[in-house]
Amino acid sequence: MTYIAFLRAINVGGNNIVKMDRLRKLFEGEGYTNVETFIASGNVIFDGTGKTGSVERAIEAMLKEALGYEVSTFVRTGAELRALAAHDAFTPAAVTKATRFNVAFLARPLDAKGKKALMALKSRVEDFHVHGREIYWLSQVMQSESEISNAVFEKILGQRSTVRGISTVRKMAEKYGS
Repeated sequence: MTYIAFLRAINVGGNNIVKMDRLRKLFEGEGYTNVETFIASGNVIFDGTGKTGSVERAIEAMLKEALGYEVSTFVRTGAELRALAAHDAFTPAAVTKATRFNVAFLARPLDAKGKKALMALKSRVEDFHVHGREIYWLSQVMQSESEISNAVFEKILGQRSTVRGISTVRKMAEKYGS
């Protein structure tokens, strides 16, 4: 089965810089096949077996051992990626008006309390939609002007997340979502 791993903060500076060829070799060393990376921001595509939760835990353990620090990992199957990329979270008019459209990947779906906390962040320039283990985030301001960030999500939701732009997600779904 084809999986896509979205790695949190693997290449954002400091001690987290990992060359993509090393990342591929680490995955291959765990027995995954057809390993590819997609842009140098912690997106790894590979073939393997097992439930996504088990695969996530195995990758996190492997990366902690190899790199010496924790790397939160969010795994989706090719079919899940295709479905989440195609999901209509917002109206076409709202998307056209937006400056940014991101997807935040979560390890588990939000409960009612998490959804309420997230929706409390909505404003005239920020909007959110929850679907499965993803948060669709539409913003009318540049990221540098926003009060919302992945760190804010993690704090209010009580769980780790990682964010990707919808264009990256859709390109990956087109290439790897079959």
